[in-house]
Amino acid sequence: MTRSRAQDPNVCGVTAAIAVIDGKWKTSLLWLLESGPHRPAELRRRLAGLSEKVLTQALREMEQDGLVHREVHDVLPPKTVYSLTAFGRDLAKALDPLAEWGHRRLDLLRASEAAS
Repeated sequence: MTRSRAQDPNVCGVTAAIAVIDGKWKTSLLWLLESGPHRPAELRRRLAGLSEKVLTQALREMEQDGLVHREVHDVLPPKTVYSLTAFGRDLAKALDPLAEWGHRRLDLLRASEAAS
């Protein structure tokens, strides 16, 4: 899905929502930021395999989409903190039923593997 789909007013609501969270890391970042503000280095440590470049790109896109707030503190060395906006918290709540469905699906997969 392209980034432009997140801005297209002529798509269905589900497509618009998925366009905002599309990508390998955005749902994980959303989940981590639900617990409170984090610095970028903290987010990278918590998500093994996430490069600094991809983290920066994902956070910028999430900021453009109104999901995260970036706060830069004027200290040396510079300190940047990311947190969820109210809109981002709304999205996280909206994704809760989908997460529950996903956990049920994983349980079924585990049960079928165990039965094999």
